[in-house]
Amino acid sequence: MKKLLFLMILTILFSCDTAEDYHNQGLSNCKLGNYNEAINDFNKAIDLNPNNANTFYLRGHTATLLKNYNEAIDDFNKAIELNPSELIFYIGKGNAKFTLEDYYGSIAEFSKAIELDPVYARAYKNRGDSKAKLKDFDGAIDDFNKAIELNSDYTNAYHSRGISKNNLNNYHEAITDFNKVVELNPNYAEAYYYRGNSKKKLGKAFFSDYNKAIELNPNYVDAYYYRGDLKDSLKDYYGAIADFSKAIELTPDFANAYFCRGNSKAKLKDYNGAIDDFTKTIELKPDHADAYFYRGNSKKELGKLYCNDYDKSCQLGRPTSCEQYKIHCRDLEL
Repeated sequence: MKKLLFLMILTILFSCDTAEDYHNQGLSNCKLGNYNEAINDFNKAIDLNPNNANTFYLRGHTATLLKNYNEAIDDFNKAIELNPSELIFYIGKGNAKFTLEDYYGSIAEFSKAIELDPVYARAYKNRGDSKAKLKDFDGAIDDFNKAIELNSDYTNAYHSRGISKNNLNNYHEAITDFNKVVELNPNYAEAYYYRGNSKKKLGKAFFSDYNKAIELNPNYVDAYYYRGDLKDSLKDYYGAIADFSKAIELTPDFANAYFCRGNSKAKLKDYNGAIDDFTKTIELKPDHADAYFYRGNSKKELGKLYCNDYDKSCQLGRPTSCEQYKIHCRDLEL
């Protein structure tokens, strides 16, 4: 009887999970994509040991994977309170603030990480991305330069620097950066897309870049949209309509895709189809002055009343619409 009682006590003792057990179990669940289970595990670990900074960090990290960014920031704050010298806690908090579009806040967090480790390339890259969101492209490029200086194969830093250079109209330098990206990673769809945009600004052929971006990512909405725009400029209106239609299929509330498809249809004299697309554009974006004007044009071609559209476009601040209204509609009843 004593032996049986002893075995029962041992079983109870060894079945008791420790904070470390729950911590490790949470980490495993997080790696497996079981995020809610991981959160529950970290909760139990924290109940048993509320002084483990890493558990708070991991719970915060898991919260970001569930898109609960404010909760994540609370956990990162607690982790920092317990261990203010761990730079990855500031990186996590900075990333969460970035996602919440608190770019000044994210810059402060990444700057703290850099203060703790001045040779941590990722912190410079992330801070550069935050500066770029604030349109401080020169400051962003300085950070990307530093990230690349610390890690010459930092693909994402070259990519981000290329985008900032493109925004500063430094298209040749942007292309050089995108070339480096695809050299380091030939399957980087976004690099082909942005390189195509930079080449477009220089008047160079760039079909191949959009094609490659779509080949690598068949759901790349912007690549279809800009390839459609290129096809339209080359008078391949059917091809343009196909690309705009694909962009709309992937993003049904893409107002400008409807607008551009409407323009392509109008050039093929499909005025009814154009009117439908311009109307959808206006439904999605009621202040789209161009959509009112071009819908008015299509109505005019069909002999329908169009002056209301010209007038609305004029009210929205499109000078050409005001001129056309004065020429065609001044003496007409709306």
